[in-house]
Amino acid sequence: MALVNLILQGKGGVGKSFIATLLAEHYKAHNIETVCVDTDPVNATFTGYAAYGVRRLKIVDGDNIDPEKFDELVEIVAVAPEGSAVIVDNGAATFVPLCASLMEDGIVPFLKEKGHEVKLHTVVAGGAMMRDTLKGLNNLCKNFPDVDVVVWCNEHFGPVKGTNGAGFEDFKVCQENAEQIKASIVLPFKKPETYGRNLRAMHRQQLSFEEAEAAPGFSLLARQRLAMYRREMEEKMERALPAEDARPGKDGAGTVAPPEREAGVAPEKRPARGNGAQAPGQGASPVSALSVTDGATIKLFDGCRGWFPEPQ
Repeated sequence: MALVNLILQGKGGVGKSFIATLLAEHYKAHNIETVCVDTDPVNATFTGYAAYGVRRLKIVDGDNIDPEKFDELVEIVAVAPEGSAVIVDNGAATFVPLCASLMEDGIVPFLKEKGHEVKLHTVVAGGAMMRDTLKGLNNLCKNFPDVDVVVWCNEHFGPVKGTNGAGFEDFKVCQENAEQIKASIVLPFKKPETYGRNLRAMHRQQLSFEEAEAAPGFSLLARQRLAMYRREMEEKMERALPAEDARPGKDGAGTVAPPEREAGVAPEKRPARGNGAQAPGQGASPVSALSVTDGATIKLFDGCRGWFPEPQ
């Protein structure tokens, strides 16, 4: 009936809400109805984008899930219109309790029984955040083994590479979960003083790409950069997340597409370290590709604070 996209990562500030906006743009570009929900109780960034009609749900009460709000979230997803795309943005503070409730109540099998397709989207960030975000990916795969995963490699903080230069597909966590990781999409590093400045301005005002094109304060060149970035990301999402997957009754709808990954894509040339222009976190030593999951303890979500990276 609907394609359900859950954005889950226990590390804060890695671009989850940005990815939610890109998904909303992608499906709207293909005239697919979207149902957007923001469950972040602290930084409800996604809610601020009026263009996407986001509904905010505070699903936690302190450190625990609010059962009434959680039931409301499941209800919203379960009754999503046929052929729609559901996008649920989840904050770092709600990551552990939401995942625990999804498992405890068997929500993914429940949604599949109702004919929905479910995808987990998670972020692997470069630089100093890479180790924690890779652990988050690994644990999502181990605890939701029957759910397709889409990995967004965010290079804003540095390249997603191992100490030996290995790319994401060569990481142990990727190889061990190769059947489950159906796609990877690179969020490329962009020069902070040009593309970065224009993207920040657009998202600071919580504008869609279409709104930014008509908004005052954006120069002709800024509009051109935003249009180019939009096309670049749409091409990547079209390969990794074919819009037809969200349409029932179409050829290939509801089937698993061949993995579409961006391993080996050369990142945009970065400024030399020390000139003051590198992205935040860039220059931090990347982790060993083989050490990411070595000795990792896999356990159920119940009582698992301290197992996932603490929200920051």
